[in-house]
Amino acid sequence: MDMASIPSLVVCLLPLSYLFFLIWKIIDGKRHKNCYILDYQCYKPTDDRMLTTKSSGDLIWRNKNLGLNEYKFLLKAIVSAGIGEQTYGPRVVLEGREEVASHQDAIVEMEEFFYDTIDNVLERQHISPSEIDVLVVNISMFAPMPSLSARIVNHYKMRPDTKVYNLSGMGCSASLISVNLVQNMFKTHKNLYALVLTSESLSPNWYSGNDKSMILTNCLFRSGGCAILLTNKVALKQKAMFKLKCLVRTHHGAKDESYGCCIQQEDEQGRTGFLLQKSLPKAATQAFVDNLKEITPKILPIRELVRHGIVSLYHKLQARWSSTKGGARTGINFKTGVDHFCIHTGGKAVINGIGQSLNLSEHDLEPARMTLHRFGNTSAGSLWYVLSYMEAKKRLKKGDRVFMISFGAGFKCNSCLWEVVRDLEDANVWEDCINAYPPKTLINPFLDKYGWLQNEDPATFTPPQDFYRQSAN
Repeated sequence: MDMASIPSLVVCLLPLSYLFFLIWKIIDGKRHKNCYILDYQCYKPTDDRMLTTKSSGDLIWRNKNLGLNEYKFLLKAIVSAGIGEQTYGPRVVLEGREEVASHQDAIVEMEEFFYDTIDNVLERQHISPSEIDVLVVNISMFAPMPSLSARIVNHYKMRPDTKVYNLSGMGCSASLISVNLVQNMFKTHKNLYALVLTSESLSPNWYSGNDKSMILTNCLFRSGGCAILLTNKVALKQKAMFKLKCLVRTHHGAKDESYGCCIQQEDEQGRTGFLLQKSLPKAATQAFVDNLKEITPKILPIRELVRHGIVSLYHKLQARWSSTKGGARTGINFKTGVDHFCIHTGGKAVINGIGQSLNLSEHDLEPARMTLHRFGNTSAGSLWYVLSYMEAKKRLKKGDRVFMISFGAGFKCNSCLWEVVRDLEDANVWEDCINAYPPKTLINPFLDKYGWLQNEDPATFTPPQDFYRQSAN
């Protein structure tokens, strides 16, 4: 090669090399922006915290603010709630101190959850607490000073440069908010470990009044939570369990009716509780519809979107040409892009409503129904118990897509889609009972034990000394 031509060759190669560098940088950047779940651990409290029929009856009986009408209301609510006898409550309630719960009671409740789940997930992955780069804690109804996240940093002696976030007041949909926060961190920083802690503190928030809209929460909410270990390390993608495909958050707080449909406030006697308004189903539906409008194009194949558009147009034209009002319903088939549905266990009505809206089968709804029965509504942690049920039943295979949907005060609806990276079959908290699910019946024994209340006369009713008695007596 002529030496004189070398400078010309270099001049020609420099732009090409720079172009290749830019392409590589873009590709490499996208690889590091991915969000993976490396591991997760749901919390299973000890058996002495189990809210059986007996302990629930004792709890209701010692609340002197309740009368026969409230007893009947609670009986109807808990019988229709879809909750079984093995859910867990805070220790302060089972010890009869719910009206005088202390700050320390709430701290101990959270510490039992934190240290059990964090120790398990870090030990399984052989990761030291000092390797955690991002810590996100979401406990909606308990915000001490220093924060709960600071308490974890202190206990595990985490690095001083760990990015720490403490979320409160975000409600049942908070875990996906936490995941979204981590996802955004991953977009700007490479090779991170992130730990998300999601739960709710019931110890200082058990309602002891007689407002029916507030005592309803006592029938649904139970103790639980989850620790989730996430990463964007490319080297660990084959070891990961799930890859986040997309996440959408919808917030209707600007609407007064939605904002106030589930809100913490004091009753007429000054007792603090969580109020569930009659407008809640409407607010949830509106948020759900708006959320689906945004996430549907992101998770379903184009062929299904086109099919739905054509069918919808046909029925609209048909309705216009005929005298028939309305027209046939043209539902979109979510199963064309989703294999499993992970639904927030907000209650039996929530599960049924989503199932009907998305045209889901009983097989699709089984994980949510069984989770509600076994663990109750564990607030922001509930999604992960549902996910764990699917894994314990060995439903999650490589390449499957899992759709998560959750609701929360504000009012919020958050959803996301995960891709299963490898075949999963860890039983997690279901290990000792998964073979018993689904049970032959979900009917709980409350009606058998307390059905005699329905025949009592308010004018002559006197609660028995032993509230837990057979209806035959």
